[in-house]
Amino acid sequence: MDIRNYILNYVASRPKLAPFVIQALVQVIAKITKLGWFDVQKDQLIFRDILADVKKFLQGTVDHCVIGVMILSELTQEMNFVDYSRPSSKHRKIATSFRDTTLKEILMLACSLLKEILAKPLSLQDQQQQNLAMHLLKLVLNCLNYDFIGSSADESADDLCTVQIPANWRSIFLEPETLDLFFDLYHSLPSMLSQLALSCLVQFASTRRSLFSNPERAKYLGNLIKGVKRILKNPQGLSDPGNYHEFCRFLARLKTNYQLGELVVVEDYPEVIRLIASFTITSLQHWEFAPNSVHYLLTLWQRMVASVPFVKSSEPHLLDTYAPEITMAYITSRLESVPMVIRDGLDDPLDDTATVFQQLEQLCTVSRCEYEKTCALLVQLFDQNAQNYQKLLQTSCRNPLAIPIQEGRLAWLVYLVGTVVGGRLTYTSTDEHDAMDGELSCRVFQLISLMDAQLPRSSNEKVELAVLWFLDQFRKTYVGDQLQRTSKVYARMSEVLGITDDNQVLETFMAKIVTNLKYWGQCEPVISRTLQFLNDLSVGYILLKKLVKIDAVKFMLQNHTSKHFPFLGVNNNYSLSDLRCRTTFYTALTRLLMVDLGEDEDEFENFMLPLTASFETLAQIFNSSFKQEEAKRMLIGLARDLRGIAFALNTKTSYTMLFDWIYPSYLPMLQRAIELWYREPACTTPILKVMAEMMQNRSQRLNFDVSSPNGILLFREASKMICTYGNQILSLGTLSKDQVYPLKLKGISICYSALRSALCGNYVSFGVFKLYGDNHFDNVLQAFVKMLLSVSHSDLLQYRKLSQSYYPLLESLTQDHMSFITSLEPRVLMYIFTSISEGLTAFDTIVSSSCCASLDYIVTYLFKHIAKEGKKPLRCREVSQDGQRLLHFMQQNSEVLQQMMSILMNTIIFEDCRNQWSVSRPLLGLILLNEKYFDELRAGLINSQPADKQEVLNQCFRNLMEGVEQNLLIKNRDRFTQNMSVFRRDMAETLRCEGVSESSNLEMMS
Repeated sequence: MDIRNYILNYVASRPKLAPFVIQALVQVIAKITKLGWFDVQKDQLIFRDILADVKKFLQGTVDHCVIGVMILSELTQEMNFVDYSRPSSKHRKIATSFRDTTLKEILMLACSLLKEILAKPLSLQDQQQQNLAMHLLKLVLNCLNYDFIGSSADESADDLCTVQIPANWRSIFLEPETLDLFFDLYHSLPSMLSQLALSCLVQFASTRRSLFSNPERAKYLGNLIKGVKRILKNPQGLSDPGNYHEFCRFLARLKTNYQLGELVVVEDYPEVIRLIASFTITSLQHWEFAPNSVHYLLTLWQRMVASVPFVKSSEPHLLDTYAPEITMAYITSRLESVPMVIRDGLDDPLDDTATVFQQLEQLCTVSRCEYEKTCALLVQLFDQNAQNYQKLLQTSCRNPLAIPIQEGRLAWLVYLVGTVVGGRLTYTSTDEHDAMDGELSCRVFQLISLMDAQLPRSSNEKVELAVLWFLDQFRKTYVGDQLQRTSKVYARMSEVLGITDDNQVLETFMAKIVTNLKYWGQCEPVISRTLQFLNDLSVGYILLKKLVKIDAVKFMLQNHTSKHFPFLGVNNNYSLSDLRCRTTFYTALTRLLMVDLGEDEDEFENFMLPLTASFETLAQIFNSSFKQEEAKRMLIGLARDLRGIAFALNTKTSYTMLFDWIYPSYLPMLQRAIELWYREPACTTPILKVMAEMMQNRSQRLNFDVSSPNGILLFREASKMICTYGNQILSLGTLSKDQVYPLKLKGISICYSALRSALCGNYVSFGVFKLYGDNHFDNVLQAFVKMLLSVSHSDLLQYRKLSQSYYPLLESLTQDHMSFITSLEPRVLMYIFTSISEGLTAFDTIVSSSCCASLDYIVTYLFKHIAKEGKKPLRCREVSQDGQRLLHFMQQNSEVLQQMMSILMNTIIFEDCRNQWSVSRPLLGLILLNEKYFDELRAGLINSQPADKQEVLNQCFRNLMEGVEQNLLIKNRDRFTQNMSVFRRDMAETLRCEGVSESSNLEMMS
């Protein structure tokens, strides 16, 4: 309190301090106020008088007034900020209390000050006044952005936002003067400040519907629409990009929170929708100005058109007039942008595919309104541009830019046709619409033939990418299960192209895929998109049965070599990262092979011939001159191919064929590569991933016959590779922060993932290794420990892939290999327990659930050991020694389990526990092992509460252990889990009541 008062006095006596100093001091005031919000002195909540202190600033000079507003603004922001290092329930209690006691008064104060500013003639030169206006608008915005109900809405989900204004704020929102104030501020203030006024209006437009009765909502919407009309009739301010962007957001929010039926009955609707349409068309035509804002305008029109079938009002919605104009403006503006992009070297919108696809998705809904007009326009433009393109190809044009411009336009048209064809899924379609889709699709298929005929002399990457987008949209809409056999789309296509059904379309698809793979080997984006398309085709069983009958597919299965498909080559024209697409290629190809493979080993051998030849070449290179770079590239390519093949082989028969092919002939080469190039993750990562994939017992494919040693042989090879990699990688020493993940941690995470697959795959009997003196299992476990100790605890949780491989691996080890855990040195055990302790509070439920399971297995092992020792039966001395070692460690470090009990209790009582069942399992064992500490925790919590709550809390704890026995049998665990669910609910209700000592209670178990 003294610190806060000192800082308040300090800034009051020095209002001319540098802005960054004032900002820092204001932040300290806000943080102290939040931390002390529930603190009491002499029965007074001493930190809640902040508003009275600030009002003294507001009565001073303009500089003092600015500081006062800054304090309120920062305080509002701080109260809304979730600090994930502190209990979330504590934050919600403070935030809710601040909302209920202070926030409304702050908003009203800010609005009254803004009215005073607006009443005076605002001089553009008066920097102080402008500064005050800016901070006041920011304060209002912070108030309206407050997380009123604790939803912690994702800020990126901007278009879904509804502001949950409290019911006691209704009076502010029902006054028309409130909205008028911000519209007046927009028109009066300079652009930098008017943008903030619009941001506030965006939040006003997003106010929850249930705040108003129906007549009140209609009146409120009418005032918003009047404001829109006023802005659009005086559009000078919209020339500023900031204002323009906020106004587009404002328009989108209108349709988010109000139904089309409510909008059409507004008095000014016909004029306003005309103005909005005109504004949208102008915006689309000036495509280079604020391109990110167009998203909001298209969102508005998309939602308006999507709502048309549900409008019951007799008032005309006029969308059948304006939606085709919007569609036309988008299409023509995109075509007109092409010459400017190519001639003037501007940024091409097509390069930003994420934005283009998002806009096209919105447009497909709008374009289906008056679909006949959309199709007629696209047919006319497509014919015109295709004819111009053909003429340019047939004549020697002197203008070198003419062909690229024409190809750019065709790329846009193909994207647009794909969009409207894909739009069939999202709108009630008719036979006439399907026939129109056929008209448009014919033109694209004809263009494909024309473009492919030019290869390899001339080509255009953007057109190819657009064609692949179209083919994918056509596949989703008209090929496969959802197709009606009588679809009119094929009527026109059979006349023009001779394509009568989806079988012939699939032939066209495959011919295009083969052409792309042959001629576009140097272009990674086209190859990548083509292979993704092939992969999508190869997923469904019905399509697979049709595809394997196609000649192009048979050709690919028999000729997958670099001679026919250059992207499979390993020359220096390709970067190492480009080789990644080979995995996708071989996954799809192997799925196609699997359809008719059965038990035909000869067919599998023939399919693997290109890889066999590559491995034989590699063996010669290793044994002779050893050209490192060539060998490395070949090996990386082979590793990526093998991973794709292994991923697709999901049956025991087919997997066995692969294993017999690769072992023992070729696995040693992969081992050798790990030894040689362990410093190069571009080489080691694909090889380790192949091994990790082969260890996966997906669909029980690794359940070899009882007479087969293959499971053990496979594990031995994996063990060698992991040990080799682990020992080599540790020789790298200390790595810099930016190198530690790619050079070391990524490989370690793959090794852990492979080891975990082996441990839980049920295809290796690990007891056999010790029985026969085979040290492969012991070696790999020691490698696990060495690699683990080289990783810091912070890195374990910071890198998601590492934490998601380490913690499930630890769960498998504690479940089935506790003898290994108990044999570890105390420092290793301490490392593992610390990692579990830190993982219990992780946000990733995979991590926290694995930690709970690991802890449960350890606690259960300890509990059983103590129970057996108590009975003193004649047990194997060795087993007893294992348990004794662990028990001795726990007695030496009793705080380890105590701390974990505190964390779990804290999670159950105070946190948003997303995996309640997982948390309950180890908690029972911890309580039974350490009842004294549990009683201390319970007493600490209960005694810190007001006297009137203590008996209720006592009863909650009694209910938690009611009917729970002193054992860890499943029936007893389930009883405890049920009790805990009730306990959690009762505790939340008891502690939810507003109380004085809550702030300290929440820290008691941290």
